[in-house]
Amino acid sequence: MIDGPYFVLTVLGALACGLAAGVFAAFSTFVMRGLAALPPAQGIAAMNRINVAAVAPAFMAVFLGATGLCAVLAVVTFVLWPDEGTVELLLGSALYVVGSFGVTVVANVPRNDALAKVDPDSAEGAAYWRTYVREWTLWNHVRTGASLAATATFILALT
Repeated sequence: MIDGPYFVLTVLGALACGLAAGVFAAFSTFVMRGLAALPPAQGIAAMNRINVAAVAPAFMAVFLGATGLCAVLAVVTFVLWPDEGTVELLLGSALYVVGSFGVTVVANVPRNDALAKVDPDSAEGAAYWRTYVREWTLWNHVRTGASLAATATFILALT
């Protein structure tokens, strides 16, 4: 069984990934639906404000903290190669780093950047908003699932 500082690191990794999964799930299940129900100009304005607020320390500590914990867990697991939980720890780390952090960088952030450049009152802005909501939410579902799966695999590593 995992013990000592390694145990604490694994528990913190599970908690951080679980917290990130909860934030992503909230967006997938009701925030984006609420924003999509607004007139496009209002939805665009609200989402742009959310995207600015998201880089505040509170969320970034969770999001980047989970990424850092997963990276450390992966390195420590490779170095120590424990008798138990190795596969779960490496899989959980990869799920979060690739499926949450990686997807954010290559899928969600570029869409956020593009949304910030559209004219919310234009026909093009309204058209992009519909595409943005559909695509951004799809990729957010991926982040949610990856974060939740990482949480589960870390918990399995502890058993």
